[in-house]
Amino acid sequence: MSNIRTRIAPSPTGFLHLGTARTALYSWAYARHFGGEFVLRIEDTDVARSTQDSVDQILASMQWLGLEYNEGPVYQMQRLDRYKAVVDQLIAEGKAYYCYSTPEELDAVREAKKARGEKALYDGTWRPAPGKTLPPVPEGVKPVVRFCNPADGDVTWNDLVKGPITISNREIDDLIIVRTDGIPTYNFAVVVDDWDMQISHVFRGDEHINNTPWQINIFHALGATLPQFGHCPVILGDDGQKLSKRRGAVSVTAYEEGGYLPEAMLNYLARLGWSHGDEELFTREQLVSWFDGTHLNKSPAQWDPAKLLWVNAHYIKQADNTRLATLVAAQLVKQGVTLSDEVVASHLPQVCGLLKDRCDTTVALATWAAKFYSDVAVDAAEKAQHVTDAVLPAIAMLKDKLTSCAWDKASIAAATKEVLAANGLKMPQLAMPVRVLVMGTAQTPSLDAVLELSGREKVIARLAMG
Repeated sequence: MSNIRTRIAPSPTGFLHLGTARTALYSWAYARHFGGEFVLRIEDTDVARSTQDSVDQILASMQWLGLEYNEGPVYQMQRLDRYKAVVDQLIAEGKAYYCYSTPEELDAVREAKKARGEKALYDGTWRPAPGKTLPPVPEGVKPVVRFCNPADGDVTWNDLVKGPITISNREIDDLIIVRTDGIPTYNFAVVVDDWDMQISHVFRGDEHINNTPWQINIFHALGATLPQFGHCPVILGDDGQKLSKRRGAVSVTAYEEGGYLPEAMLNYLARLGWSHGDEELFTREQLVSWFDGTHLNKSPAQWDPAKLLWVNAHYIKQADNTRLATLVAAQLVKQGVTLSDEVVASHLPQVCGLLKDRCDTTVALATWAAKFYSDVAVDAAEKAQHVTDAVLPAIAMLKDKLTSCAWDKASIAAATKEVLAANGLKMPQLAMPVRVLVMGTAQTPSLDAVLELSGREKVIARLAMG
C-alpha cells in the first residue's frame, strides 16, 4: 500500500484525553505499519475556548507517548486565507451561499417544524434555486455561509471499523461552513485540511459518524479525493458512561505524573479496542508490525484501571534501573525528598532494582525508595507485634556485629546467621523486627539487600531504636 497519510487533529480546548490518545496511537501505528506519514493538526477554530496551555499539553502528551509526527503541528487559524479561497470558489460555483436568517428566525422555524412533527432542519430560505426569488438582504445582519447539501440521495461509505454505513441526505440540512465572524466551522475546515494534506485514512471516534455525510458531500463538491474513514467506538468509564473532557476523563499527562510508563499506556490503549490474537503485552515495534487496520472492535471498550496498573507493573519490572531512578527522583521531590545527582546516578538505581518487582507505578516505587533517604515512621502496632522483649537481645547483638563487619550482602547475611544461631531463632523471628525498625514495615525484600542499601550508619541508628 502506498501514499498512506494519517492524522490526529485535537482541539486545544482542554487536555489530550484518553480517547483522542488512542485515536492518535491507531493513526500513528497504521501509518508506520505501511511506511506512510503521520500528521499532527491543531484544530483551534473554537477561538473562545482554545488556549495555548492546552496546545502545550497536547504537544507534551504526544512527546511522552512517543507518537512522532512527520508534519506539524499545523494550526487551522493560520490557514484562514486558504479556507476563504475555497469558500469563495464554492459560492462562485453555486455550491454554497450566504444565509441572513437571524437566530430568532431559525428558532421560530425549528419550533414550527417540531410542532408539525417534522425534523428540525434549516428550511432553505436563502438557498438559491432556479426561478426562486430570494428575500431582500437585511441591513446590519452579518451572514453565515451555508453549504448546498444535496437534497436527495444517500451518502454511503465502507467504514474501516463499522463496515458499510448509509445516511440519507434528507436527514441532514445545509451545513453552516463559515460563521458570522468569518471563522470556518469544524466540518468544513477539516475537509479542506484533509484535502490539502492528502490524508488517505481518517481514524476517529464514532461520535463523528453523523458528521461524515456532510464531509463526504463537501469532498465531492470540491472534486477532492475521499479518504477512508474508520470510526472507533467510545471508551466507557467505570460508570459505563462515555469518557469525555466534560465528564472528568483524566488527561494523558496526569498518568505520567501518576507514575505510569509511556510504553505501558501505549500497550494498554492499543488493546482497548484492538486485538492481535490473545496477545496482551507487546512492544511498540510489535504493534507497528501487527496494526494493519483490521481487528478493530465495533463495540465500546471499558476503561479498567486495575488492568492498566497490571500492565504498568509489568513494564516497571522490565525497565532499566537507571531510567527508573530518574523518574523516581522526580517523584521523590514531590514527596519532599531531594537527592543529589550522584545519589540518583549511583545509589538510587540499586534501590529501584531491589524494589521494582513489588511496585505498579513510579509513585509507589518512590514511596518505597523514600525509606532509604528519609526518617522512617515506625508503626506502633507493628513495633509492638514484632519488636518484643524476647528479641531485643538478638537485635542488640546484630547491631554490634553490623558495626564492625564488612558492608556487603554476603557479610551482612553471615552476621545475621551468627546471631540467629547464638539466640536459637529462625530467620522470620529476627528479620521481621529488624525490618520494622529499619524500614517501618515487616514486609520488605530480602533483609541483607535492604540493610546493605540502607547504609551502616542508618541501620545502626535505627536498630538502636529497639
